[in-house]
Amino acid sequence: MSENNELRKAGLKVTLPRVKILQMLDTAEQRHMSAEDVYKALMEAGEDVGLATVYRVLTQFEASGLVTRHNFDGGHAVFELADSGHHDHMVCVDTGEVIEFMDADIERRQKQIVEEHGFELVNHNLVLYVRKKP
Repeated sequence: MSENNELRKAGLKVTLPRVKILQMLDTAEQRHMSAEDVYKALMEAGEDVGLATVYRVLTQFEASGLVTRHNFDGGHAVFELADSGHHDHMVCVDTGEVIEFMDADIERRQKQIVEEHGFELVNHNLVLYVRKKP
């Protein structure tokens, strides 16, 4: 990803903190990161970006469509790059781990249910709260 081009396309000025945060989101092993996760990763990488700046930049990224914010039950907000297609999530209630999945049968059935009730599906967000089997 060319961070400078992505920022410009989103209508944001290219600044060092924005570039560093976008790079972190793009290269991190963890796809769903809280503001605190981003801040800690930047600190570990030796980057001097304050936590308030991380929060502000993530909010700007969300407003411009670069990231998607998720507020899963029982937890704080996490962010993911908005570069992938539609997918749903499973959240482990014990660890907080977020697992992405896509299931064509679920997608088809949701559309059928909506149509059966006389509506048109505009958008949806499916989150399954899970726990590892003992």
